[in-house]
Amino acid sequence: LQAVTSLNKTALQTILSGDYRLILNKVYEKELINQREYNNLKSINREDAEGHVIELVDKIMNKGDDTCRAFLNLLQTDEDIKSTFPQLKDLKRNEALFVSRPVEISPPHNGNYKHVNPVSENNYKLTHNPRGWCVVFNNEIFTGTHLKDRKGTQKDADALNAVFTRLGFQVKIHNNCTAEQMKKKINDLGRINFTSDDVVFVLSHGEKECVFGTDGERVLLKELTDPFTSKRASTLTGKPKLFFIQACQGDGYQKGYRPCSREDENRKKEAWQADDSSPDETVPELADFLIGMATVEECKSFRNTLTGSIYIQELCKQLKIAAERQEMDDILTVLTRVNREISKGEYSTHKPMPEPKYTLTKKLVLKYI
Repeated sequence: LQAVTSLNKTALQTILSGDYRLILNKVYEKELINQREYNNLKSINREDAEGHVIELVDKIMNKGDDTCRAFLNLLQTDEDIKSTFPQLKDLKRNEALFVSRPVEISPPHNGNYKHVNPVSENNYKLTHNPRGWCVVFNNEIFTGTHLKDRKGTQKDADALNAVFTRLGFQVKIHNNCTAEQMKKKINDLGRINFTSDDVVFVLSHGEKECVFGTDGERVLLKELTDPFTSKRASTLTGKPKLFFIQACQGDGYQKGYRPCSREDENRKKEAWQADDSSPDETVPELADFLIGMATVEECKSFRNTLTGSIYIQELCKQLKIAAERQEMDDILTVLTRVNREISKGEYSTHKPMPEPKYTLTKKLVLKYI
């Protein structure tokens, strides 16, 4: 968010840089920032006074209009601040300094103006704690089928559990489910009275338009998403529904541009496995769905037997980075970074490329609680 115009933001930074420690302590005392944010701001190089203030003002702006107004009120009413920064009296008590988007001005005859709330207008509201459910189907052992066991998948499940717990979700991991068990659990999940969003991960083998249960039977992607449509899950209407599929979509490979020697190729193949034999079902035409695929149509996805899959590990990494950044990066920005980072690497001489598909109608920003 950019809640202050460039000119006024610069003026505030210049004035407050005179004693950034005072402002930092006052903001913390008023509980406008939490302990972790306070510690992070204190760790900035002490010689960089302006850097301290820039980070602080950006953090305040990112918290929304209510926090911005409280900050402005603090600057205008606190006696210590007023005596230390007399220049602040020249800044009119005008909330327009702290709106996050252009204000909607009413006709001149009454002089009133109305704030546009960026959360309700542009972003999905994630006001509940916990924020929702994150359900992970973690299929590793495929006994009695033609499918190989998926060594390394527990690393993915552990990473997802850690990240989404910190993001405020209730995490439930279902290990080694047959196709029928997956269908039953997903239908049961769709009947929950949701207060916020819903996230589902499927870590399994797959092929075009389906994933596999541990019994080798198929589950169509449509069977995973249908229980969460507005028609069947009315409490999820207008709320984001995220599905991430770590599985192949076919038998093809995406080639990179820097070939390895035969010796290097054989060495790399020892650690990498393909989740083949994922879904390519289109995103439902109903709104507020996102489906993140580990690879594009007709191609394989890859998993390291020691460290987990390329896609899930990079996704968790980028979610962590976005959750800690000052910027309000939405989920599509995060997924773009995932694509970029994966495209830089080379895995078993091939370059997988994830593919998100979505009908989201607002921005979804995930921050740590």
